[in-house]
This record gives sequence, structure tokens and C-alpha cells, in this order.
Amino acid sequence: MNTNQLTNFVENFWEKHIISPLQEYITIPNKSPVFDAAWEENGHMEKALQLVVSWLKAHEIPNSTLHIGRIQGRTPLLVLEIPGNQNQNVLLYGHLDKQPEMEGWRDGLGPWKAVMEEGKLYGRGGAVDGYAVFASICAIRAIQEQGLPHGRIVLLIEFSEESGSPDLPPYIQEFEDIIGKPDLVVCLDSGACNYEQLWSTSSLRGMMAGTLKVEVLQEGAHSGLASGIIPSSFRIMRQLFSRIEDEHTGEIILDDLYVDIPPQRLLQIYKVADALGDAVFQDFSLPEGMMPVSNIPAELLVNSTWRSTLCIIGQEGIPPLHMGGNVLLPYTTFRWSLRLPPTLSISSAKAAVQKAFTEDIPYGAKVTLTIDGAAKGWNAKDVTPALDRVLQEASTTFFGKEAMYLGLGGSIPFICMLGEKFPDAQFVITGVLGPKSNAHGPNEFLHIPYAKKLTSCVAYILTNALNLSDCQE
Repeated sequence: MNTNQLTNFVENFWEKHIISPLQEYITIPNKSPVFDAAWEENGHMEKALQLVVSWLKAHEIPNSTLHIGRIQGRTPLLVLEIPGNQNQNVLLYGHLDKQPEMEGWRDGLGPWKAVMEEGKLYGRGGAVDGYAVFASICAIRAIQEQGLPHGRIVLLIEFSEESGSPDLPPYIQEFEDIIGKPDLVVCLDSGACNYEQLWSTSSLRGMMAGTLKVEVLQEGAHSGLASGIIPSSFRIMRQLFSRIEDEHTGEIILDDLYVDIPPQRLLQIYKVADALGDAVFQDFSLPEGMMPVSNIPAELLVNSTWRSTLCIIGQEGIPPLHMGGNVLLPYTTFRWSLRLPPTLSISSAKAAVQKAFTEDIPYGAKVTLTIDGAAKGWNAKDVTPALDRVLQEASTTFFGKEAMYLGLGGSIPFICMLGEKFPDAQFVITGVLGPKSNAHGPNEFLHIPYAKKLTSCVAYILTNALNLSDCQE
């Protein structure tokens, strides 16, 4: 491989053929079905699909075959078959659905407005995960431009990932013969702890989400008359959540929500902590004077990758400030989200949470618990020495620093699904969600220079990780 030629090809291809369609993609409000129940009628998903299909045809790879999956009532699927000249099956993955708008975008920015500033492309979906399909084609064309060998490649792009990939399993079954049995899975939907080296995700936390409603009255009552006689629904809510989490430290109290952390994952965490230092928390947009839950970087990384954590992400029953009267409220409802260790059993986690929230309720208040979302985590099989060498070479070649491994605090349902279906496959889970990129939040951006280098790394991996008998050593 002529790495200078590869770098130049990727740079030019991004500038001429990727940035503009990515900007157009950002302007499409194709929210994932869980955020837009009328997604089919609104037509935004179809518009995004047609944009990418037209682009793929304009930059068609010789002898490739494009399949468009359509199952009634489900989001579509794109599958691109690219023949190879080596005995290896590679699956490349990305998705094209988006999270909702979110408030807090700074002046001049917006979720459906593509803005380029200092090498950063702002707007919803560019980094999560619209760039993946374009970068994948760029990497493959860069290989073929030099006549380099590569295995058979299947590029799979789904449209329901942000909803937990509910539409993916039937498509996996429908296209089973085309997907085949991957030897290597490359997923471009993960993150990076800095923009200075290649990052590979070694584990994903599971998650569980639901609502908890506490009722103390059938209708609101004057707070001057009722307080001191009727307990506040919010106070009871606090007590129930204190059974899950220590409100002083943020530590999870339930023993059933812990696992033994594999030693190799701890070693990876310590290595990353040494490299990042305080950047582990400094890259978040903290208000002045705000501190993280610990001043030890390794402890923070363990918390965010291998320990359960609780967040309150929504509420009902509490009026906005300007509507808050002197009333003891009849009920309070919280929507909560638990991130769970990668190897934790979801069934045991559900049982522990159910018991904590519904037994021995203070004052006999009426409690309604709903668990409406759950996804198991994933822990990768150890990267083989041969594949590790390829990742290290790719990172040092295009970034000048070694590749790093770290778990991701979020979840990617597709990876868990593929990990179970193809337990012998090697996984390279990477992506562009680096410091301050603010995935799913306001001011989300794609770091273009990093995305270009990552594209070069993917090309290097595709043509250098061919000897899987070596990779299985």
C-alpha cells in the first residue's frame, strides 16, 4: 500500500464527493421511529434513503450489487455486496436514522441545519451515523484505486438503530445468504476519546429504561392544608430511588447490578486513563466550578464502561415554573434509564429493579412501574495478536500514535445481535464521536479531519487483515 497515495485519495474524495451530500443529509429530519411514529407518512426516511441510493449509484463500485430491503411497516435496509479477491467475508455497518432535535443549540446552529466551522460539520446525524456509508465506500475505492486485495465485503445500512434496531432482525433473516458468515465486522457507529489516534470499542454496556409513577392523591390539594398530613409524592419517589442509587456518591446499591470486571478490560482502562488524564471529564461542557464524581480518571472510566449508572431522563406531574401553584401534587412520574455492565443478565437486573421499586412502599402510596426498554450488553472476544498488529499499524501510520481499546458506556444493539449470531467473528468497533461532538445532543458535530484519517484506517484494515488464519492464532 502506498499510504501517501491513500491519504491523498481519501482527502480528495471527502472534499469532492462526501461533504456536500452529508450536508444535504443533515437537513433531513428523518428521526428514528420511536421518535416519529408517523415516519412513513412524513417521508423523511425515504428521502434519506433516496439520497444515499443516488449517491451509491453515482459512485458505483464495479461488480457490486445493491439491495434495498422493504418489509411492510418497517424501516428500509440497504445491503451492498462487493465481491473480493480473497477468501474472507467482511461486514461493514452503519445506520441512517437520527435522534430528535433537542434544545440548546447555540445561535446559528440547529439540528437540521448543516454548518461547517473550523473543520467541524454541525447538525444532527452527520457523526451518528450518516458519515458511515460515505466513508465505507471511500475506503473501498481507495483500496481498489491501488489494485490492492480485499475480501468479500457486505455493507449494511439500517434505519432503526436509534430505536434499538427493532426492524433489523427480520432483515438479517431475509438477507442471511447475502450476509453470509462474517470473519470480520467493522462498525463505524462508536466513539473516540480523542482525535489523535484510532479507538476500538471493546465492550458495550446494556441498558434498561422505564417509568415510575407515585400517586398520593386522586386530585391536587392546597399545600397549606394537605402538607404535613399527606406525604409528598416527590418525597416518596426520592426514597424509592435511594434504594437503587446512593444519592451522595452515585453508586448503585443493588448487588445484583454488579459484575466481576475482566482483568484485561481493567488493564485497558488504566492505559487509557494514563493517556487521557483529566481529559476524561474536562471535555464535557461543565459549568464553572463543577467537578466529576471522582478525581481519579481510571475510576471514572470504570464507572462509565463496567458499572451500572442511573439517570432520570424525563418527568410528568410537576408543572413548569410559571404554572407552579401552592398545591400538593397528586402524583409524580419519572422516566429513568439504567446503564448496565456488559455481561450482566437483563432478567436478573429486571427482577432486582422490580423488587426495589414495588415492595414495602412508604405510606402505602400507589406505585406503577413500567419497564419498556431493555438491551443486553456486549463484551468482545479478545482481539487476536495479528488483528491487533493491523490496528496498531493503521493508527501509527495515519495518526502517529498507537491504537487504543476502551469500552463504550452506551449500547449498539446491532453488535450484540451479531456477537451472538457470529461468535467466531473478529470485531473492530470504531467511530468519530470524540470530545465535545455531543452525540444526540445540541451542537452535535462531525470532526472532518478525524473522519478522513479514520477512513484511511478502515481502508488499511480491509486490505491488511486478510489472513484470518493468522488472526485466529
